[in-house]
This record gives sequence, structure tokens and C-alpha cells, in this order.
Amino acid sequence: MEIALLIEKGILILILTAITLGIATYLTYGERKVAALMQDRIGPDRAGPFGIFQPLADAGKMFFKEEIIPTHSERWLFILGPAIAMVTACITSAVIPWGTSLEVFGRTVELQVADVDIGVLYIMGIVSMGVYGIMIGGWASNNKYSLFSAIRASAQMISYELSMGLALLAVILLSETLSLKDIVAQQHGDFGMGWNIFYQPIGFLIFFICSLAECNRAPFDMAEAESELIGGYHTEYSSMKLGFYLFAEYINMFISSALMAAVYLGGYNFPGMDLLHNHPTILGLLQIGVMFTKVSIFIFIFMWIRWTLPRFRYDQLMSLGWKSLIPLALLNLIITAAVSLWLG
Repeated sequence: MEIALLIEKGILILILTAITLGIATYLTYGERKVAALMQDRIGPDRAGPFGIFQPLADAGKMFFKEEIIPTHSERWLFILGPAIAMVTACITSAVIPWGTSLEVFGRTVELQVADVDIGVLYIMGIVSMGVYGIMIGGWASNNKYSLFSAIRASAQMISYELSMGLALLAVILLSETLSLKDIVAQQHGDFGMGWNIFYQPIGFLIFFICSLAECNRAPFDMAEAESELIGGYHTEYSSMKLGFYLFAEYINMFISSALMAAVYLGGYNFPGMDLLHNHPTILGLLQIGVMFTKVSIFIFIFMWIRWTLPRFRYDQLMSLGWKSLIPLALLNLIITAAVSLWLG
């Protein structure tokens, strides 16, 4: 039985990893198409019909380009930086529930790699480790622009993690659990519409803004400000090491969207799902579809914002984090605690 469970989890991990990497690859295509839509252009249209093979061509280019390691860099740390960024981005998805379960060959397969009772802490811990990949890569490059970018990125991510954590604390206070599976399951009420966004709209807004900053997305892309820092912390990188950094950014965007969908938009819950409790396979597939639809909406909003809003100045970015979001998140947490105690 244990061997069967290990095989089941191993297959689930492989499928989830393949889907994550595939989505990250094609998010580059989606980004270009959304940018083209915003700017009244066509976008990629030469590699296959509608340019659908453009991401595969880009991946091939990354694999076969010459790999250059600067002479004056710290060689092993230079290699370690993108590896940390990629690994931390990929393993974050382990605790996210993509549905309840599926019936496969007579076995009930849980649509979650690991249901740990501290899932929220696990995600925050892994996200905090992601900054080491950026910091190590920027420092090991022995390039002043890369170092400036790494310092900016680390300060930005540490600052906005505080607001993100405080926003999550309010949800934890309401749910009384750190398990993502339980948080999603508790949003099943009100005919599948008992979503936390209705109880925590301010917390959701704070979390969404912090997600933009954590992913270094515009208007918070100060770490990669081309007009100031050339290419940011990956200026000296080439070949697939550069690809790892770029892929890690898109994977982080995908995982951030999945986390927001799970915590605030009910995850896989949708109206009328109770009517399908006698058809577990259909229900499981619909839940996966609903979850990925919510994730896709968030990803589109991420891209929409990038191609709509201008970049902040760095002092404005830090001021927003420390002087606006943290006090607002604390106020939201205090109000949530007071209301919970009053209704308790």
C-alpha cells in the first residue's frame, strides 16, 4: 500500500512539474500576445499558426546558446543562484490543492501532493528562500549593476513579505487552520460561494499588490529596471541559466495566482458542485478546470497591469510597502480579530 502511494505521489509530482514548466513556457507567449493586444500589434505570428511554437523556439535558443561564466565571478555561487531560484519556484506548488480527488483505475487520487497542516507557513518559508537565488546570483556576478539589482530585489521582497504575511494572518484567524486544504474546504459554503474575498476584501487587495512586488512584476520591477540597471541581477547570465531566472519569474506568477485563487477565491469550489457528488470523476475534472480558470484570470491581470502602469520610483515603492501596506494590513488584522472575538 505504501509503495502504491509513493508511486501515485511520484506520478502526481511529475505531472504537476510538467504542467508548471509548460505553463511557464507558454506564459511568455501569452505575455507577448497580451502586450500586442494592448499596443494594437499582432505579436508572434511566424513560428507555427498564430506563432504558437514561438516558446519552443525560445526554449531551444536558450538550450543551445553559448554558456558564458565571467572570469571574475564566483563560479559555484554563479551557478547556484539560478538553481535556487528555479527549485524554490517549483516546490512551492506542493501544498496547493487543485481539486478534491479523482477516481483513477479504482484508486482515489488526492489532487494535492502534500496535505501538511502548516501549508501556509511552508509557502511563506519557501518564498522567503527564493530571494537567496536572486541575491547570490547578483553578488556572484561581480557586476555592480547586478549587485545593485540584487540589493533592491531583496529589500523589496523582504518588505512586501511582511504585508503579505499580515494579510494571510487575517485569513488564518477566520479559518483557524494553517492547512490550505482546510482553508479551501471551508469556502465551500453558500452554494460554493463562501469565498474569503467577501470577508477579507482589504486583505485580498494587500495580498494581490504584494504578489506583484514578490514576483518583480510591473509596476514593481525595480530589480530589472532596464533603463537603470541594464538587465538587473541576471545581466551577466546567458544560456539556460538566464532561462532559469526567467522561467522562475513566470512560475512564481503562476503559483502566486494559484495561491490567491485558493485562499481568497474558493480554490476549486464553484456554485452547484454539490449536484455532482455522485460523479466524482466529473466533479474532480471540473474542479481542476475551475481552479485553472481562476488562475488564468489572475495571470491575465498580472500581464494587463504590466503593460498599463508605469514603473514606480524606488523610494515610492518602499514608501508604499512600509508606510501604507503594513499599517493597513495591521489595521485589517486588528479589525478581523475584534469582529471574530465579538461574534465568537
